[in-house]
Amino acid sequence: MVTKGLLVRFNAKHGKDAAVEELLHSAVSLVNAEAGTVAWFAVEFGRHKYGIVDVFANEEDREVHLNGAVANALFANADELFAEPPSIDKLDVLAHKLPAGPLAQPNTKGLLLTFKPKAEHEQDAASFFINAKPLADAEPDTTAWFAIRTQEGEYGIFDTFPDNAGRFKHLIGHIPRELAAHSLSLIGSVPDLELLQVLGEKL
Repeated sequence: MVTKGLLVRFNAKHGKDAAVEELLHSAVSLVNAEAGTVAWFAVEFGRHKYGIVDVFANEEDREVHLNGAVANALFANADELFAEPPSIDKLDVLAHKLPAGPLAQPNTKGLLLTFKPKAEHEQDAASFFINAKPLADAEPDTTAWFAIRTQEGEYGIFDTFPDNAGRFKHLIGHIPRELAAHSLSLIGSVPDLELLQVLGEKL
């Protein structure tokens, strides 16, 4: 069971992209040693923009991670590598899909969709994503899928794929169509869709 998560963002200083990516690659071995970190993804949001998405069974495991080796490595290198201190958003995980066994190939693509629901429809937004889990389960190329709620009250999805083809099939699949069908009643802001590169992972 997964109930908690983190979304960490940081911007590389000019000329430091390669060093940031090397730091993220090196963090995989550190996070593999964390029994309480269920899944962990190092991602590239775009030019100079990087981050980490990870999930945990409970608050205690999340706090252990926040005080662990990966966090220490990030903040130890923050002044040298990052344009500003990393931002950390604590997430509630409403529903999730994880692979049943080893992956045939590593994930290379990801997607992060977030939106602010209408104030009177927050529970409806939560129910929508919880009920979407069977749809995600039925997508073989959606290897990991998380319905999330942010500290700012946004709702959304983070999911990963082995390649562009898998991500494209998800984008034209049932979950986006159902979300579009409910958009007028649920969504109070323009959805923010980010297409990500997955640089490293623990699954």
